[in-house]
Amino acid sequence: MRLGLLDMIGLAASLVFAIPLGNYAVFRLIAGEVALGAGLLVVAIAMVVLPQYFLDPTEILRRLLSGLLPQRLRGDERGDEQRR
Repeated sequence: MRLGLLDMIGLAASLVFAIPLGNYAVFRLIAGEVALGAGLLVVAIAMVVLPQYFLDPTEILRRLLSGLLPQRLRGDERGDEQRR
């Protein structure tokens, strides 16, 4: 996955908030509060993973538009390989 400048800034901003939350979650897990620690750890991971892999607006738009086009007009690698 290639990240542009704005993607890297977005990732850094997500990590600024996710790392302290993940650190606190690990301390809660060590202290014996398993439910709170595991829940916060899931939230910290989701803060980084969701925007990067699932909520990328350009990728959502690209998938939507490519689904509307006929396969021969899509220009993706999968369609090119199937024709060969």
